[in-house]
Amino acid sequence: MAKGNRTINLYKDDIWKDVFYNSVGTYVNVINIELSQEYPLEPLSNYIRIGGGYAFKTSEYKKSGVPIIRISDFNNEQIDISNCVYYDEDKSLSKYELSENDIIICLTGGTIAKLGIVQTGLGKLYMNQRVGRFDILDNSKFEKEYVYWIARSVQSIIKNLAWGAAIPNVSPKQIEKLQFSFPPIDVQKQTIEFLNDLKNNTIQNKIYFNESIENHIIELQNNNIALKEVNSELTHQLDLIKQLRHAFLREAMQGKLLKNSNTKETGQQLLEKIKAEKAQLIAEKKLKKEKELAPIFDEEIPFEIPEHWAWCRLGEITINHDGKRVPLSKHERSQIQGEFDYYGAMDVIDHINNYKFNGTYLLIAEDGQNLLRKNKPVAFLAQGKFWVNNHAHVSDCYHDVTRNIVANYINTINLEPYISGKPPSQIKLKRSSLDLIPFPLPPLHEQEQIVAKLEELMAYCDGLEQSIKESQGYNEKLLQQVLREALQGEKV
Repeated sequence: MAKGNRTINLYKDDIWKDVFYNSVGTYVNVINIELSQEYPLEPLSNYIRIGGGYAFKTSEYKKSGVPIIRISDFNNEQIDISNCVYYDEDKSLSKYELSENDIIICLTGGTIAKLGIVQTGLGKLYMNQRVGRFDILDNSKFEKEYVYWIARSVQSIIKNLAWGAAIPNVSPKQIEKLQFSFPPIDVQKQTIEFLNDLKNNTIQNKIYFNESIENHIIELQNNNIALKEVNSELTHQLDLIKQLRHAFLREAMQGKLLKNSNTKETGQQLLEKIKAEKAQLIAEKKLKKEKELAPIFDEEIPFEIPEHWAWCRLGEITINHDGKRVPLSKHERSQIQGEFDYYGAMDVIDHINNYKFNGTYLLIAEDGQNLLRKNKPVAFLAQGKFWVNNHAHVSDCYHDVTRNIVANYINTINLEPYISGKPPSQIKLKRSSLDLIPFPLPPLHEQEQIVAKLEELMAYCDGLEQSIKESQGYNEKLLQQVLREALQGEKV
C-alpha cells in the first residue's frame, strides 16, 4: 500500500484534467529523472529518432493526390486534412509517409512543439518540412503509448526551456540529444496506468511503479490545481471589476452619480443652443444640411433621467466626419504602427503625409465583434494626427457636449437594435442607425461633474485591477517556477 497522501476526487473534472494536460509533460520528465537512479539516462536517439519531413515545392502542389501534412494541419493532437494541399504520389517519397498512430511534432514557429497523432482511416499522407516524426528503432522495447508520454515530455522541455528566439526553431538532432530513462516494458505499463489514473482523477491506493515518484507527482498536481484555482478567482475578480466599471458608467448616464443639483440650466435649453449652432454652421456652408431626425417615441426611452435633462437623437448633438476617412491598401496598413491600428493610427509612416484628422475626435466602431460587446469598447477618443479607415465612424460634438459623455454612453448601451447583418462577419452599425440612438442630454455643468466623478471612479477601478494583475503575475511566476524546478529535477 502507498503511504503518501493521495488526494482524489476533491476537484472538478474539468479543473483536474486541464491542469493535468498542461503539466503532464513535466510529470513525465520527473518520472524520467527519478527513474534514472535505477535506469540510467540515455540520449533519445538510442531508441527513438526524429524523422524530418520533405521540402515540397509549393509550385508543384495539386488539387488532389496524397495530402501533405503541414504544421497548420494538426491541432489538439488531431490531423485535419480539410484544408490541406496535395502532391502526386511518388515512391521516392516513401520515407516521408505517415502511418496510423504515428506521433508528429511541430519544429518551428509560434506553435512549436505541438503534437499530432495520425488517426485511423486517413489513408496515405506525406509529412512536410519542419514537422518531425517519432520513429521507434525497436518496437519490442516499447509500449506504443509510452512513446506518446515521452513526446509530451519533449513538448514540455521545448516550451518551458524556451528554445529558439522570436520565431523559435528546434532541430531533430536537438531533440534526439535529450536524455531519458528507458525502463523495461513492465515498468512502462505500470507508468502508463498511473498517468491514465492521474488524468482521470482515479488514483488507486496502491503503488504503481515507484511510491516516492508517484507521491511527488500527485503533490505537484495538487499544488498546480491550487495555483490554478487562485488564478481563476483572480480572473473572476477582474470580471467583477469590468462589471463595476460598466455599472458606474450606466449610473452616470442616468444621473445617479450627481449630488442634488441647483442648476437652472436644462438639457432642453442646451439642445436648443445646439440646434441654433448647427443652423449657423449650415448658413455659413461649413456643414451640410441633413435630413431632420424623427422625434423620440416613449417606447424608445430605455430608462428614467432627471427631469431637467432631455432625450435627443445622437445625430442631433454630433457632427459627421465620415467623409474624411481614408481607405488604404493592405500594404499601407501593414506599414502603420500605433494604438489605433484597427481604426487608424497615430504615428503614420512618412510617405503617408496627407493626414485627414488632427485634433480630438470620437471614433465609433462601424463593424466587428466589438459591437456585440465581445471584446473592447466600441467608442473612444482619438487624439493627434491620424487616419481612419472605413471600419470606424468619425464624429465630433458641438462645443457644449463633452465627447467623453458620448463615448461612455455608447459603451454602456445595447447596440443590437441598431445593428444590421448577421454575426460574426457581416454585422454593421450604419451611420444612419447610429444617429438614431436616443441620448440623455444633461446640462453642460453636470456633464463636467459626471466626467470628473467617472475619472475618480475609473481611477479607483484601475487601482483594483492593477493589484489583481500583480497577484496574477506573481501566481503565474510561481506556477512556472514549480514546473521549472520539476523539469530540472528539484523537488518543490
